[in-house]
Amino acid sequence: MKWGKLILLIPLTFLILFFYIPLLSIIHEGFWDNGFTLKYILSILSNSYHRHIILFTVEQALASTLLTLLLGLPGAYIFTKYDFPGKRIIKAFLTVPFVMPSIMVALGFLLLFGKEGFFTRLFGNWEILYSWKAILMAHAFYNFPIVIRMVSAVWQRINPHYEEMAMSLGARGFTLFRKVTLPMLIPAIFASAMLTFVFCFLSFSIPLILGGYQYATIEVDIFMLIMTLLDFKMGSALAVIQITLSFIFMYLYIKSLDEYSKAEEQKIFRKARKLTLRELVGIKGLLISLYSLIVFMFIISPLLAVIYDSLMYRGHLSLEWYHRVFSPRYNPIFGATTLTAIKNSMLFGFGTIVLSTTIALIVAYSLHRWNFKGKNIFDALVMLPLGSSAITLGLGYIKAFHATPLYRTWLIIVLAHTIIAYPFVFRAISAVLRKIKPNLSEAAISLGASEWKAFLRVELPLALGGIIVGAIFAFAMSIAELGATYMLYSPEYTTITIAVYRFLGSRQFGSASALSVILMAISGISFMIIERIGEEVW
Repeated sequence: MKWGKLILLIPLTFLILFFYIPLLSIIHEGFWDNGFTLKYILSILSNSYHRHIILFTVEQALASTLLTLLLGLPGAYIFTKYDFPGKRIIKAFLTVPFVMPSIMVALGFLLLFGKEGFFTRLFGNWEILYSWKAILMAHAFYNFPIVIRMVSAVWQRINPHYEEMAMSLGARGFTLFRKVTLPMLIPAIFASAMLTFVFCFLSFSIPLILGGYQYATIEVDIFMLIMTLLDFKMGSALAVIQITLSFIFMYLYIKSLDEYSKAEEQKIFRKARKLTLRELVGIKGLLISLYSLIVFMFIISPLLAVIYDSLMYRGHLSLEWYHRVFSPRYNPIFGATTLTAIKNSMLFGFGTIVLSTTIALIVAYSLHRWNFKGKNIFDALVMLPLGSSAITLGLGYIKAFHATPLYRTWLIIVLAHTIIAYPFVFRAISAVLRKIKPNLSEAAISLGASEWKAFLRVELPLALGGIIVGAIFAFAMSIAELGATYMLYSPEYTTITIAVYRFLGSRQFGSASALSVILMAISGISFMIIERIGEEVW
């Protein structure tokens, strides 16, 4: 146990150095000017522009969450209730958007709804681009897999006998769903809604590219204050407000996970029934087809648009854009070649895997196995990074490390990526540890094995699936990260996402699409491995 207490110092020290100190540096900057002051916070709150941005950020996150639920719940119903050919492949394919980089999502919407976009030519100018509509649609695209997976995971575990008993008493249709099924689904719906809300509240790339300055969010406003206006006082004050709000929302999400985890761990699995030919050609089949069409238009088509655009050059199929991506002649603005950007992304990704899985495994095992004084406080402290944003973290690193040798190195980027990815790795590992029966390690200990040996020989092999999933997810999040990386990198540490953003800024959409396809392939392969292993991250 003494060894156990000592090993807890590793994640605590890491989080103190690379999360809490940067966080405190932001708070200090926002509240300090030759002494404690509220003038910067009050200046933000009294400014109509910043108040509008704060209000719009909450409103768009709420609206995005409602749209995501509207899109995801029918999918959860279909995948829970019915079995049909290719169901597993379709479910895996529909979940790919969640691991796609947000900058690639924004590019897909630019290609579909821009002035020369496919839907613009087909239906006329919808006035979707550079508006709140584009932000909501892109957020729904990005997050609806969360709703499908979390809700269907619980729906499949609802004991069908409850519904059968209600039906024997006369309940049918919507009444049966409202009075019996819905109450048991509420934990999953609320948990998925809160997680979606937090992601939309902290979103950066999508509002930056699709919303424009008129529809900027808090993340974009902080970015502009720091990177464009160099106003660290006001940027830090706005970041303090964002941190306060995001921690409140994350507290609600973490609380909702308790009930969700209980529902998710039920051992009952509902058997989906096969759709009959009569149902397929009837109203039910028509509704499923209509839902599939909507999903295809707004979920799958942005991915296809990026792939198509990368293969079209002057109206003909060509690999010219891929040639240009790898030619230094056509991308001199980066300060690094595309191969260097890919190498950097892979380096940062693997570095993030090593650090985030190590920290998450120690934390998850400590909370799972040991009872110690202050355990609840420790639990709260190690989960706080879940409520931080990439832009806020980047600002904190600038304030905390700008005068140290760590600043403007590859390591500071890896450390930032680790803090961003670690909570999700922790979620994957802790979820699989909860499924391991404690009597297995207790039996090993009773046979003479030490606690450390019992962990290595018994629990670690059983938890390997969750560790691999967490590691892959950390890698996917690292290569997709833009906000903190953009604030911390120097040209020689350009990543794929920064290169895509630079291409977009110079209006080289073909090159941006070609590089995005490479990024899509890496992310897609990562997710297919996750789907194959079958463990959940959210």
